[in-house]
Order: sequence, then C-alpha cells, then structure tokens
Amino acid sequence: MIHQSNWTETDYFQRRLVKINCMKLHPAQRFTAPSTIQRGVPLKELMDRRLVRLISESLSDVLPRFDEKRFKLRASRGLKNLELKDRALNIANAMADQFSSDFAEVAPLLIRSFGPTLNATGDNGLAPFFYFPHAQLIGNYGVSSFESGMLANYELTKRFTAEFSVRPFLVEHRAKSLKLLSQWTQDSNPHVRRLVSEGTRPRLPWAMRLREFQKDPNLSLPLLEKLKDDSELYVRRSVANHLGDIAKDLPGFAFDVCRKWLKEVKGADDLVRTKNRHWIVRHALRHPAKKGVSRAVAIRQAAADPAKRKS
Repeated sequence: MIHQSNWTETDYFQRRLVKINCMKLHPAQRFTAPSTIQRGVPLKELMDRRLVRLISESLSDVLPRFDEKRFKLRASRGLKNLELKDRALNIANAMADQFSSDFAEVAPLLIRSFGPTLNATGDNGLAPFFYFPHAQLIGNYGVSSFESGMLANYELTKRFTAEFSVRPFLVEHRAKSLKLLSQWTQDSNPHVRRLVSEGTRPRLPWAMRLREFQKDPNLSLPLLEKLKDDSELYVRRSVANHLGDIAKDLPGFAFDVCRKWLKEVKGADDLVRTKNRHWIVRHALRHPAKKGVSRAVAIRQAAADPAKRKS
C-alpha cells in the first residue's frame, strides 16, 4: 500500500539541497566518527571499508589513472585481522600502489587530495583519523625525499597530526629536521607549532622512541625554549608533556630546566606569562611528584598558583 506523503514541495527541494551540499563536501568531511573513544568500541574500527571508500574518492579526484577497484581490494584485504596501526598501514600501502615510487612526485598529489584544515585546536573528535593512513604513507615512504616528505607533514598536521610521521625524518635526517622544525616554531598555525614539540617527544605514546633524544635532551631543548611561552595552551601542554618525558629518563636535567624557567619569570610584570610558565612546570613534574620525588615536589610547590598556596 502506498501512503500519501505529508511532504510539501518546499520540503522536497530543501532535502535535495542538503543532499547536493553534502555531495560537495570533501570525503574527509563526510567521515563521521565519535567525539571520543567509546567504551567497548576499539579505535581500530575507524579503519574500515567505509574509510577505504572515502579515501578512494579523495584520491580519484587527483589521480587521473586511479584504479578504484584495485585500491579497494588491496586496502580492504585482511583488514579485520589487523590492529589499528597495521590497518592504517595496510590502507597506506594500497595508496602507495597507486602513486609513483618517487615521493617528490607523490607529495603534491597527496596534498591536493587533502580536505580543509582544522579550524580549532580542540573538540575535533575522532574524525581527523581519516588521515591516519596518510600519516603512515608519509612516515614509511616519504623519508627518501626530505623536502617533499616534510612538506607533506606540514600540511598533514593542519588536518590530523604528523607527530608519528615526522619521527622517521628525525631519525634519518636529524640535523635538517631540527633546523626546519626550529623555523616552524614561528608558524602562524598552532597545529604546526605543536608538532614541533609533540613530534620530538622522546617517549611519545603509540610512537617509536627517539633514542638519541632520550640520551641527549639538548637536541630538542632549543625548540622547547622557543615554545614555552606560546600563546596557545594547546602548544604549551605539549611542551609540558615533552619536558615530562625528559623527566622520566633524565630527571635531574628536567628539574634544572624547570628551575631555570621559574627563575626567568620571578618578579616579572607579565602575570599571564608567569602563570602560564608555572602551569607548564607543574604539569611537567606531576608524575615524579606523585611518586614522592622530593625535588619534583619542591619545584611544583615553588610553581604553585599564588591564589592556591597555603599561607
């Protein structure tokens, strides 16, 4: 039985307009994901056939000879049996099959396939994980071409994060990478500035350890010095977490840096800068302080918010 619809002609055209506008959105904008990790739902579930289909759309727009069928078959093969990183890598390998072996030729096309940049530093949910396979592609294939690979990292971090994909560059091209990252500390985009600190963290969660940075924190300290008073909490939190990483391997070094940073703002007229600097120190040393490390406790007390200090 056919039921009479209550839709008006206006309703029909409004819904058609919504559908047309949705079709104009970049595939990354049509990748829906929860705002946070859901209990009982593994993060790896984001790397599914739906994501493969959307990435396929984005690549077909920039690759004239893109083989959609071959890509989908290759990217989806064995996906269910893989964990998060391996799922992303599986899709990345399928992407690589569609490109030239020369990453200098790959990078501009890959960047053209990207959607709009993030407008905010928070509340972006899990949707940016659309680009996790892209990060795997850059990290595994881009190191052979430093300039092109780092340009891809620069553009990626504005949409997701390049904290994982930049690390192979720090291993293979350490001096050049640090020089470029030093320039990025002045970038107008907070995602780029945060990458400088987060990407060089010695013990970044989920990522390969940067052993040389663990042994010698002076490699990354000049970058932290340039970012410690950043205008964005998003960036300053990364600086604090980076310093916290250093404290796990070389606590004395981290404690000395914290004392120095506190001394620099002691008696300063800029109360906002002082407050922010104190917050970084407290956040950086929260773990050793919880363990009762006396020097960490003392430094955190020295960095306490004046309004919360005990009389």
